[in-house]
Amino acid sequence: MTIQTTETEARRAWMGLLAKAAPARLDALLGEVGDLPDFTWLRRPEAGGVMVRGRMGGTGQPFNLGEMTVTRCALQIAGGAVGHAYVQGRDKRHAEQAALVDALMQTERASDLRRTVLDRLAAERAARAEGRAAKAAATRVDFFTMVRGED
Repeated sequence: MTIQTTETEARRAWMGLLAKAAPARLDALLGEVGDLPDFTWLRRPEAGGVMVRGRMGGTGQPFNLGEMTVTRCALQIAGGAVGHAYVQGRDKRHAEQAALVDALMQTERASDLRRTVLDRLAAERAARAEGRAAKAAATRVDFFTMVRGED
């Protein structure tokens, strides 16, 4: 069962990374991969709405935060692997490319795709997060209390 969980967690991680990637950057990285396989649509890209739910403090009662537009699709490549994608917004090409990478990650091309696409997207995302953290740290104010001699 551990293997199944590990595979599920790995797939969840790369699908999240693909969904959050900038569409133009994903397109550029896929251009470096080389020949991409033909595929058949199981579900063509379609835009729709989903309800986003939240919890106060991460542990409180769930509440409806609002709606968000997503585009989803599913495809199958020649070897039989099926790729799925859900991306924020209405970018059908982004959903198609994310689903294609998802399908290819289930084939023998996974290590090449991880090195060429996923590792680079993850590094760029980490660098952006680090930059935001540094920018926020620069505005940090430390409050302290000085001991006065009156006490």
